[in-house]
Amino acid sequence: MQIDQSEARWVKSSASQGNGACVETTSVRTDEILVRNSRDPEGPVLAFTKAEWIAFVAGVKAGEFDAIV
Repeated sequence: MQIDQSEARWVKSSASQGNGACVETTSVRTDEILVRNSRDPEGPVLAFTKAEWIAFVAGVKAGEFDAIV
């Protein structure tokens, strides 16, 4: 899938403070959330639908992934 990032305004996580956890997100289309490693802006980009992203964030807030970190 070709992702047009020309209009992207990436937002870096406030937790990305030199500790290696460098995550940025953006949305260039209504139903698409993009995620990348801010240390590698030319590297791979993950794409999620808005519904997928909402479900993931809800799981993070609920602590559903705490066991894997």
